Amino acid sequence: MARGVTEFAHQAPERIALIAPDATGGVSTRTYGELDQRARRLARVLLDLGAGTGRPVAAAVRNGLEPFEVATAAAMAGAPFLPLNWHLKAAELAYLLDDAGVGVVVGHQDLSDQLPQPGGNIGVVLLDAPDASGHSYETLLADAPVDPSFDSGAGPELIFYTSGTTARPKGVVHAGLGDPEVRHLSMGGQVQLWAWTQVDVYVMSGPCYHASHAGWGLTALYAGATTVLPARFEAESFLRAVERYGGTRSFMVPAHFFRVLQLSESTRAGIDASSLRLVVHGGAPCPVPVKRRMMAAFPETEFHELYGASEGGATRISPGEWLEHPGSVGRPWPGVEIFVRGEDGTAKAAGEDGIIYIRPASSRFKYRNDPEATAHAWSEDAFTVGDIGHLSEDGYLTITDRISDMVLWGGVNIAPREIEEVLFAHPAVIDCAVFGIPDERDGEHLKALVELREPVTWEDLAAHVRLHLADYKVPHEWEAVAELPRDPNGKVLKRLLRGAG
Repeated sequence: MARGVTEFAHQAPERIALIAPDATGGVSTRTYGELDQRARRLARVLLDLGAGTGRPVAAAVRNGLEPFEVATAAAMAGAPFLPLNWHLKAAELAYLLDDAGVGVVVGHQDLSDQLPQPGGNIGVVLLDAPDASGHSYETLLADAPVDPSFDSGAGPELIFYTSGTTARPKGVVHAGLGDPEVRHLSMGGQVQLWAWTQVDVYVMSGPCYHASHAGWGLTALYAGATTVLPARFEAESFLRAVERYGGTRSFMVPAHFFRVLQLSESTRAGIDASSLRLVVHGGAPCPVPVKRRMMAAFPETEFHELYGASEGGATRISPGEWLEHPGSVGRPWPGVEIFVRGEDGTAKAAGEDGIIYIRPASSRFKYRNDPEATAHAWSEDAFTVGDIGHLSEDGYLTITDRISDMVLWGGVNIAPREIEEVLFAHPAVIDCAVFGIPDERDGEHLKALVELREPVTWEDLAAHVRLHLADYKVPHEWEAVAELPRDPNGKVLKRLLRGAG
């Protein structure tokens, strides 16, 4: 059975691998044959500029045909691949490039001020650069030979950095993924788990630098499927892309659900998204009322949920299981074990909240160049990323909050997510975030930022919370916002909110 870009380029060169709609209504495509040939040329460019084993290729590239072209070329060059958030500023990108030991970075000409200057110790290739500049993506690619010895195999070894909610991002290194055979096994497992076929059409809902979107795009290429890469996520455009291209699957985060549900029922009804059979979501806990509304709005789509992090996968839950255990993120993956412990390390009983620890099925990860953070994450053979939750008697995990987001009011710990769940059930609320702000007497008070669908008084929202939760969990301050800041995983950036509050 064919697997990977190179094999499909030989067997079905005219099959569409990538579709990139633009904001003006135009569309660019790349067949498997074209992708393979261009990646062979680009691999030679990357090698000549200094990429290779232990010298990653980084891509600060917007959604389009190029991110996966660069990733495929990196695989052919035997170099790890680091997708970069192109919104980052020069100092932030410089830290990541240096920490990862990058050999070559690919970016856009209009982002060149954020990237290293050509001629330094990192090779630079720029999209849309003038032909005579010496670092034009298309010119360098056109001048390079097609090397018949290159093979994309199972795709590149991926490098990802944590989102850095409390400190600088940390590079996560998984032992074994540098081995092509291990990557083949990993990709084959993903193809089997989610039943990928060559007729699948993956419609991307987010940026290529997001770990899950990049991973799913590379899995689609490994399986011979087609990937649609909208320039950015916009709810109506996303659904119309599903309709236009016959999209069969997507990976989403709850923030996408909020926007889809914000569309009027008449708008959604006017778009045929019935081809969308599978949505896998993760990145952040999904409020129960939101997921129920999505399942009702798209009855032909199966909504599966994952819980994990760049450090490792943990649990999954099917739609049927979720209806029986609403709010849960499921049971552990095969070979994975989940423990819930107190701050003193003692095990918590079923139903009791504590720190979630994950014992992976195989190898341990480490943080690149940060042994102290690595040691802090691990407790014997299990690790934590700072989430709080509990296990049911039958082993289903529910996430309550994050350690860093807990609010201490008058000596009482309050989990903001519990309050957010209640607010999401109010018909006037589109999105919300609850967090702690300093208070001289009580230590911290609760503040709620709310994006509203329709006018409502704060007294009404407070009464709604008070109806479902104890009085001390009612926010002390309220503020309406146009939109909440979220990271690429869909998590609200509460550190920014606390700093502004």
